[in-house]
Amino acid sequence: MTIDRVPQKHYPKVDIGRRGMALGIDFLGVWLLSSTFGSDQIGIQFVQILVFAIAWGITRVVVVYNNQGQSLGRWAFDMKLLEVEDGQVVGRIPSLQSLLKREAIICFGALLISIALGNIIKNPTAIVLVIPLAIDCGAALSDTQMRQALHDRVSGTMIVSSRRGYSLDLKIKRLVEKTRRNVRK
Repeated sequence: MTIDRVPQKHYPKVDIGRRGMALGIDFLGVWLLSSTFGSDQIGIQFVQILVFAIAWGITRVVVVYNNQGQSLGRWAFDMKLLEVEDGQVVGRIPSLQSLLKREAIICFGALLISIALGNIIKNPTAIVLVIPLAIDCGAALSDTQMRQALHDRVSGTMIVSSRRGYSLDLKIKRLVEKTRRNVRK
């Protein structure tokens, strides 16, 4: 009697552009909500930071945990978050602890960008606050096999393509192509 190894299910990886756009949608919603609690003074707004962190936790942890690994941005671009064990993708949603660890890292970088956006006009050097998130997400460019960013490696997660969703990227491509054809005529 021999034991046959069951082949692993293939999960298609997501390119960096789609991941960035999904993160942008999630960030934009949280940032717009939190920016209503800011003032027009230069510096850090603590109430705005608190609202940003709470809204980020709700949209990127609670919603993802209860919605099959998809936030609003990931749903719009047909992606989902799955767990990784021993370098292999497991077909389940990450635990709440893994999600909290992952999103705490991303929330820190996104929060710095939020602070930079609030202060960029009065203090142009605030642009350096983009660097931590750029380094974190830029790690996915060097990982050609799994395309995991630093926050994915720390939490044991991976973004993969899903079948359900809104397919916003495909709809945008069709709209751009249709516009190009109309302009050429």
